[in-house]
Amino acid sequence: MSQTSHDRLLIIDFGSQVTQLIARRLRELNVYCEIHPYQNVTMDFVREMAPKAVIFSGGPDSVTREGSPRAPQEIFDYGVPILGICYGQQVMMEQLGGKVEGGKISGGGGTAEFGRAYVAPSVANLDFLDGWFADDSDREQVWMSHGDHVSKLAPGFEVYGTSPNAPYAITADVSRNFYAVQFHPEVHHTPNGAKLYENFVRLAGFSGDWTMGAYREQMIEKIREQVGDKQVICGLSGGVDSSVAAILIHEAIGDQLTCVFVDHGLLRKNEAEEVVAMFRDNYNIKLIHADESDLFLGELDGQSDPETKRKIIGKLFIDVFQKHADTIEGAEFLAQGTLYPDVIESVSFSGGPSVTIKSHHNVGGLPEKMGLKLVEPLRELFKDEVRALGRELGLPQSFIGRHPFPGPGLAIRCPGEITREKLEILREADAIYIDQIRKHGLYDEIWQAFVAILPVRTVGVMGDGRTYDYACALRAVTSVDGMTADYYPFSHEFLGETATRIINEVQGINRCTYDITSKPPGTIEWE
Repeated sequence: MSQTSHDRLLIIDFGSQVTQLIARRLRELNVYCEIHPYQNVTMDFVREMAPKAVIFSGGPDSVTREGSPRAPQEIFDYGVPILGICYGQQVMMEQLGGKVEGGKISGGGGTAEFGRAYVAPSVANLDFLDGWFADDSDREQVWMSHGDHVSKLAPGFEVYGTSPNAPYAITADVSRNFYAVQFHPEVHHTPNGAKLYENFVRLAGFSGDWTMGAYREQMIEKIREQVGDKQVICGLSGGVDSSVAAILIHEAIGDQLTCVFVDHGLLRKNEAEEVVAMFRDNYNIKLIHADESDLFLGELDGQSDPETKRKIIGKLFIDVFQKHADTIEGAEFLAQGTLYPDVIESVSFSGGPSVTIKSHHNVGGLPEKMGLKLVEPLRELFKDEVRALGRELGLPQSFIGRHPFPGPGLAIRCPGEITREKLEILREADAIYIDQIRKHGLYDEIWQAFVAILPVRTVGVMGDGRTYDYACALRAVTSVDGMTADYYPFSHEFLGETATRIINEVQGINRCTYDITSKPPGTIEWE
């Protein structure tokens, strides 16, 4: 099955911070979609992709500004349904003959609208709104975030919903299957927003053929076509992404795959043994267990800057992979567990440089420096879809449901200098913390949980003696895809019980704290 056999939807990104959520809502409806920045979308691109429908995302700009982002004018004559969201609605109106009035933010006199709002229906019926307004209510809650607003509809459009500050909150040109809303149906603050996406893809004629079974077949064929009779090496971390990628590739090419599991001395307690056992015992995949802990820890000795630590780890990964790739005759490909959010974030919306929040050990330089071509079978998937594919492939739930674990491992959970002593203390504390979470039945409710050992010692009293040991921070967050996160609301009883266990059972820690920072402003990891 080739990729083009799927019904496809194009999302033109005008720079909204929540464009990914549009894609997630569509994937949940088994609709295949791709996000592309507006400046990359030409009509040649559209014709090659052949989407069955198009969505215009929101964005931070003002259509009243000269040179602001636009869609290709010809796309309105392409003959497929279009849905415009917030800025996307304003683009449709501006390009089709309507008028947008600037708000105070963009120098106009219009009224802005940010946050919760309520949309009331007009008298006319619209299939796009089928089942959206509750039967017992004359309004529906939505999330607004706009400074400008439509002041005159484009020819052919009618109004189907209004809010106090958006007289054209829902508009449509039914004859052309064009729909436009001023609010954001993709965010959870629009509680019934998913229904609008469901209605849109139904009206566009999507069959909902985007399933993990279909994806599995498609990628097996694609991997075989790409690799031919050459050898592939896969960097295996034991996390969900690399594990699913390895098993999918092995199903496609069998013994042409060799996994390299690098033990850099920064793994969790018993992790190396568990990963090696799963792959050797259950999948019969060729696996090189590269114990390079002395190499990594030696190079990290005395280093405390987080970016320096990440770059050292990244360079050493390249060196180790290169060393083992050289022993595999015919190795021309490197497999990575790159996900769709990584792909989206690697494309700058504005075309300019973006700020580096933190370097990733496996992004960018690895294939180029090794002279290998990339195999990335998960690059079209979100994290939850990777887990669904893992279930499709028969991975044990114990691996599918594992919390994410960063490539640099415990190095970024050990702020300041890294020592073997601190790593051992951290492993023991982390194992107790995860054990507590599992015992209380909370593991699957939490996106990620770990302990960070802090670069401070504190005075304590144990028995009748004085202690001067490390403090640690417990971290647990809830998230959908790791892009944003909030701390998990443990009970005080749980935190007290867990802190008591760690302090009593781990020599070297005498104080526990709980990190309640969300992302943003913090990151999930400490470094």
